[in-house]
Amino acid sequence: MNAPHSRWPSVGLLLLATASPLVETAYGQDSPWEKVYAEAVKAHEQGHYAEAEKLSLATLEQARNFGPDDPRLGTALNQLGLVYRAQGKFTKAEPLYRQALEIRERLLGPEHPEVAGSLNNLAVLFRAQGKYKEAEPLFARSLKIWQKSLGLEHPNVATGLNNLALLYKIQGKYAEAEGLYRQALAIREKTLGPEHPAVATALNNLAVLYKAQGRYKEAESLHRRALAMREKALRPEHPDVAQSLGNLAELYSDQRKRKEAESLYLRSLEIRQKVLGSQHPDTITTLDNLATLYTAQRRWLEAEMIYRRTVAAGEKILGPQHPDVATSLNNLATLYYAQANYRDAEPLFQRALAIREKALGPEHLDVATSLNNLALLYQARGKYSDAEPLYKRSLEILEKAAGPPQRVATVLANYAALLKKAGRGAEAKEMKARAKTIRERHARENRRT
Repeated sequence: MNAPHSRWPSVGLLLLATASPLVETAYGQDSPWEKVYAEAVKAHEQGHYAEAEKLSLATLEQARNFGPDDPRLGTALNQLGLVYRAQGKFTKAEPLYRQALEIRERLLGPEHPEVAGSLNNLAVLFRAQGKYKEAEPLFARSLKIWQKSLGLEHPNVATGLNNLALLYKIQGKYAEAEGLYRQALAIREKTLGPEHPAVATALNNLAVLYKAQGRYKEAESLHRRALAMREKALRPEHPDVAQSLGNLAELYSDQRKRKEAESLYLRSLEIRQKVLGSQHPDTITTLDNLATLYTAQRRWLEAEMIYRRTVAAGEKILGPQHPDVATSLNNLATLYYAQANYRDAEPLFQRALAIREKALGPEHLDVATSLNNLALLYQARGKYSDAEPLYKRSLEILEKAAGPPQRVATVLANYAALLKKAGRGAEAKEMKARAKTIRERHARENRRT
């Protein structure tokens, strides 16, 4: 039987890969509005979201007094939208991004770089919600504007390529993603120099793609290069160094090099706790990944203690309905499932599913993951009639969204196992064959890249 498919955050990658270039208008550094705005940005970057929300609301309230034609209004709307997105408050973020976009298009024209920034931010939001069809044209339009207004080799163009690449990676379109990541890397190396931290970020993102494809040697080489560059260009305790350590640890964990992985996770955790604090979302992510490693090592008590800590911290910092809280709940449930503690696992899987449906929408890929996990639990308990509709719905979501082939194949294989246990051998055989075909086709496509 396949283990529950859990989607753990790639340590730090999403923060860098989805970071929206805030091409903001410069204002007087000594103005009261600018000071409050700078404080809001700082609190956001440090992960102090409650404080950032309060300051961003104050910035917006002040900006409204400047009138509808003041560009600071668009800047303030955009900043509050970023804070809401970080908190998982997607329905609050979207209208703010749209208002900022409307103001910038009206004041600056449809081809201005700041318009591209707003388009990019809205696309990042849609990507987080699993609205990939809506996200792609916005990414493409923002990229086109940057290319036209700033030149083909501007760093913002590299960011646009990177963000579109991540969208393709999430969808399992690895060949398209790799081409864009390589373009972004080439631009950054040429314009910023081969040792610039932004080049390290590009290397990191390409390495994460290679890991997803099982190209472990290539991924390790790029991760190590990115780590060395960051340690040299920044400082040994910089958050980006912690990110590289965590991603390299995740790579080793996938290869069952667990001693090496644990050492790197602990180094990453030490840096993040010292620099960012124990309550920062990146610190919580590192703890979650360390607990995942301990689960794989059957270090049940250590893993459970950490997962409980991350759930509590996530609820406090991000709120009980944030998607990251759902991830921690899912991982704790997976730990209980691995111990055949189905009674404690079930309500956690159910709660994770409910959070994801509410926060991300009923057709998000993470919802498909939760459905698959809950179905596996029901299957293990012999509740076949409860499990089957969950598998069906999970498959519908994945196939409609053109989800990653490996995930589709995993759900098909799990469903096939259910059908076999239910005495429906012919259907099980057909489902298993579909899973095999998808995996073989995906493997061939990867070899061609």
